[in-house]
Amino acid sequence: MRLSAVALCAILLTTGLTAFAQPQTMTLEEAKRVALERNLSVIQAQNIYDAAGSSTLAAYGRYLPSISASGGWQRNQQEGPLYTQGGVQIPGTSVKATTGSFSAGLNTSLTLFDGFNRESNLNRANASLTQDNLSLTRTRQSIVYQVESSYLNVLRREQLVRVSDENLKRDLRQLERITESNRVGALSLADVYRQQSQVAADELAQINAQNDFDKGKADLVALIGLDVAHEFIFADPAFSGSLDSAEIMATRERYQSQGDLTRRALVARPDYQSLKAGLDAAESGVTSARAGYFPSLSANAGLSANNETIGTLFDFKTIYWGVRLSWTLFDGFATNASIQNAAATKRNAEITLAQSERNIGVEVKKALLDLDAAMKQYEVSQKGLTSATEDRKIAEERYNLGAGTLLDLLTANAGLVNAEANVVNASYNYIIAKRNVEYVLGERAY
Repeated sequence: MRLSAVALCAILLTTGLTAFAQPQTMTLEEAKRVALERNLSVIQAQNIYDAAGSSTLAAYGRYLPSISASGGWQRNQQEGPLYTQGGVQIPGTSVKATTGSFSAGLNTSLTLFDGFNRESNLNRANASLTQDNLSLTRTRQSIVYQVESSYLNVLRREQLVRVSDENLKRDLRQLERITESNRVGALSLADVYRQQSQVAADELAQINAQNDFDKGKADLVALIGLDVAHEFIFADPAFSGSLDSAEIMATRERYQSQGDLTRRALVARPDYQSLKAGLDAAESGVTSARAGYFPSLSANAGLSANNETIGTLFDFKTIYWGVRLSWTLFDGFATNASIQNAAATKRNAEITLAQSERNIGVEVKKALLDLDAAMKQYEVSQKGLTSATEDRKIAEERYNLGAGTLLDLLTANAGLVNAEANVVNASYNYIIAKRNVEYVLGERAY
């Protein structure tokens, strides 16, 4: 009984470890969700946005009075010779006097006017906060698109591995038939060697395809923000590798007008709107620099007390209040320099915004060209696959009947493998190109 219990525990432990080591299956939506939580670029952008809120709060705080309190205790000790009898010093004698004092104070001040410096700082802080928020949004969009592209490329490479596997199996079966035919004297030994060479090339292609697939998965896991030491299975039933011609036509109709799409992108793109917020902040910087030409007005009030004992500290106190006006009449052209620097910053922000508008137009154009090319590639690859399938079938039949050569069969087989790979590549190129158009438009929020 004891041996059975130990064996049972071992079986349960082994089963538990096996279950724990099983790879986790992750769909595209799950990959995007995890990436938005764990990707370091998203986390950094979120931290920057959170920190920007404190600057806005500080800008609002300049409209509130500042309050300061102080307190202290001081001990004074005086030492010196003792003079008596008409100022004549008595040798060997001295005097020592010790006194102490307590002090306390409370002061408050409020800026009433500072040449609109507070207002411009508040506008600049709000614009910076908006800018950081939009940058965070665009970072999330960028990471989602990167995850989508990487995920789809992993699915693409998995399909290419299957194409290589099927090709290898097909050529291995052909090698068996040729070897058997050679054994009975129907085919020459040269055909056997030639087919063996082809099988070796197929094995090498299969190894390379598998390696590309594994490396693509590692890149995707790192991009999501997970541990590459863990094994994941990336599978999504929404992506079968086949495309619907009706959906392709609908996509072509939806993305026809480049002008309309560019205007949509300028309205929706967070990075473009972020640059507009940066221009607003630069304009506020010019206003803030001009504040040096205006006077400043502030009000202040306070209370101070000082006495020898803490119990009588507030027996003698001073209460004060008033307003203070200051105006710098000449500062050695420092304000002028600040204005010129702020104006240059504003002009550069305008140039950056204009350049971004051009870049977005180019990005929309390129995305549409890639999408159109991907559509055409898919249509052509489907035709090529149909022709290559029939060509390989005919070549195999001719070779089996002795009317064709092995070289013809190998050429037809290579054409079929090429056509199958072209269909896989064209399918995923189309899906990625479509996602790229959506990313360039920037209309999706995550």
